[in-house]
Amino acid sequence: MTRTVTANISLSLDGRVNGAGGDYDMSWIVPHAITEGARDHMIRVTAPATTILLGRKNYQGFGGFWPGVADDENAAPQDRAVSKWMNETEKVVFSSTLTEAPWQNSRIADAEPADVVKQLRGQEGGDIIVLASTSVIQALLAADEVDRLSITLDPELVGGGMRLFDDGLPATSWKLADSTTTESGALCLLYDRVR
Repeated sequence: MTRTVTANISLSLDGRVNGAGGDYDMSWIVPHAITEGARDHMIRVTAPATTILLGRKNYQGFGGFWPGVADDENAAPQDRAVSKWMNETEKVVFSSTLTEAPWQNSRIADAEPADVVKQLRGQEGGDIIVLASTSVIQALLAADEVDRLSITLDPELVGGGMRLFDDGLPATSWKLADSTTTESGALCLLYDRVR
């Protein structure tokens, strides 16, 4: 069985993963991420995955929020399900500076993402998903190791910030596999790599 590698991320209309204020300028994503449609999309995309790939910043950010959501009776049911899935799923954290990974089922990889993905593809398991970690997604795109792009396109122009698709990535072709519109007007898009 082939393990599909999915890159999951939110983008602004101008192709940004964050705003002009830097790494944590992401408040424009929140109104679109908390809709029923976006939550349902997240469940659909993550369900087949048994391995999560994260960069250090997202590992630390997600690890400070998601672990306790599973037991939060006030949280949305989809968020509780995602939290439970994240807690139980293998997490590979790409970092050359972290010395410990306290979130259950986590391990640190001080290696190139493409090399780790090639190893993971050779092992038994479900799909592999990168959750919003731009540097990891960019490295895998550069190595042509992404099979599916899951993009939530938020109807926002943020006017600055980091782009996901930088110049220099190899030219590739993609086929639309699924699209849904959320209540906020965001588009949840699934593209499969044409090989």
